[in-house]
Amino acid sequence: MALFVIQATLLGTATSFGVFFKSIESEFNLTRAMTSAVFSVSMLLICVFSVLGGWAIDRYGPRIVFFLMGLSTGLGLLLTSQTNAAWQLFVTYSLLLGMGSGPIYVVTMSTILRWFDKRRGLAVGIAASGGGLGKVVMAPFATYLIARLEWRMSYIVIGLINWLLVIPVSRLLKKDPYEIGALADGIKPDVKTIKTDEESCLPADLSLQQTFRTRSFWVVIFIWVLMAFCMLLVVTHVVPHTTDIGFSGGQAAAVFSLIGGAGAAGTVLMGGVADRIGRKKTAIICSLFLAGSMMWLFWAQDLWMLYMFALVYGFTNGGLLSSITALIGDSFGSANIGKVLGVLDIGWAIGAASGPFIGGLIFDVIGSYSVAFLIGAAAMLIATLLLAPIRRETNRHF
Repeated sequence: MALFVIQATLLGTATSFGVFFKSIESEFNLTRAMTSAVFSVSMLLICVFSVLGGWAIDRYGPRIVFFLMGLSTGLGLLLTSQTNAAWQLFVTYSLLLGMGSGPIYVVTMSTILRWFDKRRGLAVGIAASGGGLGKVVMAPFATYLIARLEWRMSYIVIGLINWLLVIPVSRLLKKDPYEIGALADGIKPDVKTIKTDEESCLPADLSLQQTFRTRSFWVVIFIWVLMAFCMLLVVTHVVPHTTDIGFSGGQAAAVFSLIGGAGAAGTVLMGGVADRIGRKKTAIICSLFLAGSMMWLFWAQDLWMLYMFALVYGFTNGGLLSSITALIGDSFGSANIGKVLGVLDIGWAIGAASGPFIGGLIFDVIGSYSVAFLIGAAAMLIATLLLAPIRRETNRHF
């Protein structure tokens, strides 16, 4: 539950940039590409802070790491509200928000993967659904605040909320089940039931160097690039796109919130499905539906079509995130999972930075997001193909 609350707060805050997009664009007289760059640079910094977060979570545990993340996020928003030049946004928002929310996936999922094995997909889904709930709540809440308080005061309010929620809740977390004298899934240790790697169905805990030498690692890092490109393209531009084609800010926020709500449902339900039918199979199905939803967005001009996109995209995006995260734990083990996820997030950062910027650049050139959405569809089709060769790695491979 603590991880759920933290995910909801930090990811809800980070992904609400699209709601503030046009306010910032107008305030500083920026192009779509330059406005997108503020968020893109924050995403690019994920590659730095995720590696640091992965190292820190393996060494110090989640309590201190989440404390610092909450502190940085709140401070970044408070300072962003006081900016008077566009370049300052790259320090107050891009840097501090990148520091505060960038390692969220690594720190949360490395903690979950240590605590669960058999129900890993469901556990990942429940924790990750907090991010979906954050989108559901934060987008309309931010829209409400902007309409009544303007964007600067809205960031002050949201910054204080981050401090009030993340910092106290972070004190409840523990690094792994060994701190309470248990094994994964809450099983009490019993020497008679412990098996060796050769006998157990669990993957060997690979070192970081061994992980680098596997084909699965490099496949996953490329999938991460493609997933992040598509996801952050949508997160950043779906709100301005919806208003561009004639709908109100409230309707655009509803589309965004529906993505988050469907995503929360998808992470939990498809995480459970992944535990039953297989994590790779579930990831492939979700990735294929994501490609189809991006094609649908290319054609969507009516509000019901945008709502349909939001439902399918959000649900299968959440399902892909939970199933592939569990698959990573299956493939590489959990002993060094923080470091592994931290390095994998370099790929995520590349995709997350390029998606918003390329989307904005395409809009500036042709006045439409249509080509960007087609590129997003192609990215997910490629990701679908790349999921097939991922396998469970063991020490026998070295």
